[in-house]
Amino acid sequence: MNQAQQRNLTMVMDLYELTMANGYFNDGDIDTRVAFDVFYRKNPDKGGFTIFAGLEQIVEYIENMHFNEADIQYLRSLNIFTDKFLDYLKEFRFKGDIYSFPEGTVMYPNEPVITVIAPLIDAQLVETAILAQINHQTLVATKTRRIVKAAGGKAVSDFGARRAHNMDAAVYGARASYIGGASGTATVLAGQMFDIPISGTMAHSWIMYYQDEYEAFKNYAINYPDSTTFLVDTYDTIKSGVPNAIRVAHEVLEPMGKRLKGVRIDSGDLAYQSRKVRKLLDEEGLTDCKIIASNSLDEYTISSLNDQHACIDLYGVGERLITGASSEFSGEAISLLGAVYKIAAVEKDGVFEPRIKISGTVEKITNPGLKKVYRIYDQTGKAKADLIAKADEEIDMSGSFKFVDPNMPWKDLRFVNCTAKPLQVRIFENGKRVYELPKLKDIRDYVEKQLNEEIWDEEQRFVNPHIHYLDMTPGYYEMKMKMLN
Repeated sequence: MNQAQQRNLTMVMDLYELTMANGYFNDGDIDTRVAFDVFYRKNPDKGGFTIFAGLEQIVEYIENMHFNEADIQYLRSLNIFTDKFLDYLKEFRFKGDIYSFPEGTVMYPNEPVITVIAPLIDAQLVETAILAQINHQTLVATKTRRIVKAAGGKAVSDFGARRAHNMDAAVYGARASYIGGASGTATVLAGQMFDIPISGTMAHSWIMYYQDEYEAFKNYAINYPDSTTFLVDTYDTIKSGVPNAIRVAHEVLEPMGKRLKGVRIDSGDLAYQSRKVRKLLDEEGLTDCKIIASNSLDEYTISSLNDQHACIDLYGVGERLITGASSEFSGEAISLLGAVYKIAAVEKDGVFEPRIKISGTVEKITNPGLKKVYRIYDQTGKAKADLIAKADEEIDMSGSFKFVDPNMPWKDLRFVNCTAKPLQVRIFENGKRVYELPKLKDIRDYVEKQLNEEIWDEEQRFVNPHIHYLDMTPGYYEMKMKMLN
């Protein structure tokens, strides 16, 4: 039984969603359909892209959405909702359509990642839950990908549960980190729920409990001879930890026909120590023993360790991964995604009329109306740009396709010898799921394929990445300008 079945999370919503829904209901606006878009305005950590994660949990929320008797009683106690509205909520089930990028899609600011087309009340009530899932998991998946890229082919494992913002953040953060490319997690529930490889050995307390370090290592090796990894920095890594690990390897493991799998360093100068540790292990014939490093790592410290030729085989990353926290080197105080949920259209007499939010802050002006977003590929299969079109426009790339760069609308721009792929797929139709959720490993592989084959290296660098173009068809751009004017 998964967590969504154990808990009713329907009430994970802001109060204003219910007050607006109550008002719409009292005004008789129950069947009017609207369209809301989910998008974000800026990539985390000043990066060049973001990895979409959290769709599966959004689907679980929608499918299990209902107000039970305890929910109704609580809402009644607030004395702000009509009895008829509360009776309506007793029978509530989501009845709309949802379109979304597939989970794991590499995405960019200001494009509609998810579109909800539903009766007004239905569309309003799902806002907070959708944003909560996207903002958290997408941030962690994207941060993990940066860390994995910095590791340069060396394994990265999630060690962050105890530093997560709560238990759910630990579990779903581990899921997101696996999507982003982590090789595994130390969080047992995440392994159980999502079939993520788990790993872990000991804490310093194991070693400190025993009279001496050798005894602690010996007892651990006897208990776990097939997966012996020692934490070697409790007292002194070079003078005590590694020599005791080597001694146990020779005296305890080798007579059993076993090998020491690894040693972990969790403090000090990791580059210097790892080189010294590697030398000591190799001199004793333990060339196959892996060196694991942890201790407040992120993409910048890992890049630095690799530049220093640190002898590290696996990085265990904790708080910077599970919280998505920015590094001091990124120039940002904190990393966040900031996805928003904005109304884009309202149906009148069977036709969806576009709506636009205008702001004195240019980046807060929304893209109105029902729309489709396409990824445009050149002849080599590289993603050249993304393109927003009106929902009913035909996109024909067989010849020269004219488009508009909204930042430079005076230019005569055309896609030549390109192909276009629509990014959104239908997830729900009339409240029923019509999409088969992929396995977590398939999502992870999808991320790898995009970043290795489709997304330019220039967009993946940490400093001053290339900005991916978000273009518009002339028809869509003209519609938006008319609304602004």
